[in-house]
Amino acid sequence: MTADAKPNNVIRDVREAQFRMSRTEFARHVNATASTLGENTGCTPRLIAAWERGEVASPRPVYERVLHKLTGRSLTDLGFSPRRATISTVAVTVRRATYGRTRTRTATGHGGPIHIDNAFVQEPDSGTLEDMIRREFLRLVSVTGAIVALPQPVAPPETGAAPTEDMRERSTLNADLWSVYGLTSTKQSVYPLVREQLASLTSALRGGQRASDHRELCGMVGDIAQLAGEVWFDANRYTEAAQCYLLAGDASKEAGDRDLWACALVRHSFVSLYARQYEEALPLLEAAAALARNGDGELPTRHWVASVRAQVLAGLGDADGCNRALDEAAGVQDLTGPAPSGWLRFTGDRLAEERGAAYISLGRLDLAEQALTRALREPLSPRRQGSVLTDLAVIGARRKDIDRLVSHGTGAVDVAYRTRSGYMIQKLHGLRSHLTPYVSDRRVRELSDRMTALGVRT
Repeated sequence: MTADAKPNNVIRDVREAQFRMSRTEFARHVNATASTLGENTGCTPRLIAAWERGEVASPRPVYERVLHKLTGRSLTDLGFSPRRATISTVAVTVRRATYGRTRTRTATGHGGPIHIDNAFVQEPDSGTLEDMIRREFLRLVSVTGAIVALPQPVAPPETGAAPTEDMRERSTLNADLWSVYGLTSTKQSVYPLVREQLASLTSALRGGQRASDHRELCGMVGDIAQLAGEVWFDANRYTEAAQCYLLAGDASKEAGDRDLWACALVRHSFVSLYARQYEEALPLLEAAAALARNGDGELPTRHWVASVRAQVLAGLGDADGCNRALDEAAGVQDLTGPAPSGWLRFTGDRLAEERGAAYISLGRLDLAEQALTRALREPLSPRRQGSVLTDLAVIGARRKDIDRLVSHGTGAVDVAYRTRSGYMIQKLHGLRSHLTPYVSDRRVRELSDRMTALGVRT
């Protein structure tokens, strides 16, 4: 049991008192009920035990439907926590985040405290609502892209006037949303705010503006579209993420901001990188590098491009090219300007973990472990910590060191339970493929069962 897990005595009492079943019998009953609903749950006794120990705060939507069918009770009535806001659970009644009013969670942004209401209404059918939200968002992206591509409206001559208060507020909110995204452990909870900001910027683009204001608005679209892509990417919805990055690139080009455009291409390359389609990622990064060379030399854009390019070259087995790219990325430490934030957050603090990941791809496990161990000693966000632990678990598996495999793998799974991050699920999917030779070990089986409970595919 994790340190912060609280036993769910309600679901245990339901199993023991209402159904009078062992965990094995109850798991079979769950699977049988799922079949009557046309579902395939693959429930196991270990998953039931995880529920009862409190290691699963809120089951996946399919289990919610099955348990309601079995008991007629909601998740909260069964002792679980309400499912946290994700792209598939956001309802149309989400209230807008505002300044200066009390809400459930507070984060500090450039313009003061941002308050986010986490009281979301649960959907009657998560699959249907998720499709609705996805289609509605893609329609918005399509409309915004079309507006960005239109000829600039006729506007009064440039006057050199300072930006209006409205433009300042829009820019500040973009920056604040990146801050909230970085601070929250459940990245998808930021989605309603990001979607609303993109819709607001789209509406602003419909009106006539001065050419300079039009370019500035396009830059804001290029900024917030990248954040939208990050949210969808974290949910493992790569098609939607790619559409956001395409919009970000088009808008950044219209804004004339080479660094913003380069970053949109870098983020787009991640779609291919995480699908291990390295040949498709490389041209995007080469284009990003060309833009960065002609961008702002005080920004670390070119160093971030080099860091991601190192991962791609490692995947292609080009050790020399990978090392050269890593050395180029390390040049970020020589920059003397203020630390970047928002859409460009590369400061060099990720160099050790990225070097470790690249060395795993190249089969240099000794160098990889040194780099990752060094990274783990630094303060990391939950997702970054989980990523490093997953990579260390892979090293343990490849070295046939079951103790390290289980220790680091368990730590990574704990992070995934806390964050419900699609990115972590994808990372654990890569680790799970290394478990097969060791399933005779009880600890490895338990680790595998916890991954199943998270939705990590076999």
